[in-house]
Amino acid sequence: MAKVIDFQTDPSKYRHWRVEYDGPVANLYMDVDENGGLFDGYQLKLNSYDLGVDIELSDVVQRMRFEHPEVKVVVMRSGKDNVFCAGANIRMLGGAEHSHKVNFCKFTNETRNTYEAAEADSGQKYIAAVKGACAGGGYELALACNYIMLTNDSASSVALPEVPLLAVLPGTGGLTRVTDKRKVRRDLADVFCSVEEGVKGQRAVDWRLVDEIVPNSKFDEVVAERAREFASASGKADVEKGIELTPLSRSFAEDGSVSYSLVEVAIDRAGKCATITLKGPDCDVPADTDALVAQGAQGYMLRLARELDDAILHLRLNERDIGLVVFQTQGDPEAVLAQETLLLESRDHWLANEILMFWKRVLKRVDMTSRSLVALVEHGSCYAGVLAELLWAVDRSYMMLEEFEGDNRHMATVTLSDANFGLFPMSNGLSRLETRFLGAPEQVEALKDHVGEALEAEEAEKLGLVTYAYDDIDWEDEVRLFLEERASFSPDAMTGMEANLRFAGPETMETRIFGRLTAWQNWIFNRPNAVGPNGALQRYGTGQRGEYNMERV
Repeated sequence: MAKVIDFQTDPSKYRHWRVEYDGPVANLYMDVDENGGLFDGYQLKLNSYDLGVDIELSDVVQRMRFEHPEVKVVVMRSGKDNVFCAGANIRMLGGAEHSHKVNFCKFTNETRNTYEAAEADSGQKYIAAVKGACAGGGYELALACNYIMLTNDSASSVALPEVPLLAVLPGTGGLTRVTDKRKVRRDLADVFCSVEEGVKGQRAVDWRLVDEIVPNSKFDEVVAERAREFASASGKADVEKGIELTPLSRSFAEDGSVSYSLVEVAIDRAGKCATITLKGPDCDVPADTDALVAQGAQGYMLRLARELDDAILHLRLNERDIGLVVFQTQGDPEAVLAQETLLLESRDHWLANEILMFWKRVLKRVDMTSRSLVALVEHGSCYAGVLAELLWAVDRSYMMLEEFEGDNRHMATVTLSDANFGLFPMSNGLSRLETRFLGAPEQVEALKDHVGEALEAEEAEKLGLVTYAYDDIDWEDEVRLFLEERASFSPDAMTGMEANLRFAGPETMETRIFGRLTAWQNWIFNRPNAVGPNGALQRYGTGQRGEYNMERV
């Protein structure tokens, strides 16, 4: 039986990271336990990492936002001498299943996007303090920071050596950040990605690969000075204390189903399908932001986001034969809107803002999940405000039309809120409604007139908010036929089709990162030049170069 990967952790369980807090500055040390790999068969030498290391980093970044909102600057540095980070562990990549490699790359990029956006979303600026070798995925860690400082000595350099060493795409996110974020000249980027030894010293600054070089003798002093400067210049409001992200309530059934307090994941292995049901509020709306803080991690909006996020990650990594995810909701839509309204009206409060920005990230996680996605809007559902975003994140949606015999639940409705018009942008920088109506932007403007209305199926279908509406006679057969058909298609064709259809509109750094991962790295990881018995990943460290089929395709 395959090992179940758990994305839930906390500081008491960390093996690879530690944090020292000093008022508005946090020093985040990467100090990987080389014997702490997620799987057997490799050692995490030279601060190299696997998914387990990145699960901890993701937890650190999340807790920094909620548990330590007093932090304005995070300094990411190495806890080891002479190496910052050697990147993703090559032995792990060489031995991992293809799907694990791709999902690992996707999760690491989502984690990097999270702390990269922390300055804009939360006022937390990340500095990479690079001392020693910083290669491949290690340089990706630095690139996702808002500012990079490099020791100016003979041993410290930055590098993306994947092409000459491993025959794979140089740092899926790193390659894109070099061109789109750092705006490195194309010819210099070509040189940089072709040399094993990387670039150091003043050349690294001149080529825009780092922001600043500092003599080794003054490095720690200057890094501390720069962190204080950035903290002093920060516009982030002072917050005395955060909230504790307490463990999720979660249980697993023998059939693989997962139960949380507000989320149920039902597994149908024969149908290759998982159904995620999100429940409406089970607690009162906080009276004010003080009450919101008092609720902490048990507040409805934060708890639901955390549980949905964990469910999506669990399905991605542990249920890889499940090709279709069905979203359902059950609850009072007005109660959902009431919970959301408090957050929208209190966006200048740090916790309200953090919960909303977390929802933005969770919805992006849904967008990026390589499963067929469908939403069922049944009677008794609560697709309102932020939960309505799921209707436009999925590939198609079905809604119950008129009353169903014997069904005493309230009528199926969709309710828009102000949050649906830009608060939760997709990776393309557009709202899901703007993406949906890319050819008819006037439709998005017209929908603003319907904010707060409980739209029943006929009206929702007419406005383009759902794909199909069916009555009692047709509902069951139409939904069943869709589920059966979708499960019968090739998952490879589906992944390619869905990834192309979901992100209409402008290309951004984020869509380029995930587009390269979904298409190019996915393809490269299947090629014998990289993963074959004589490929570069298998021969790495043996002294022998990989054997390549030189045909260009």
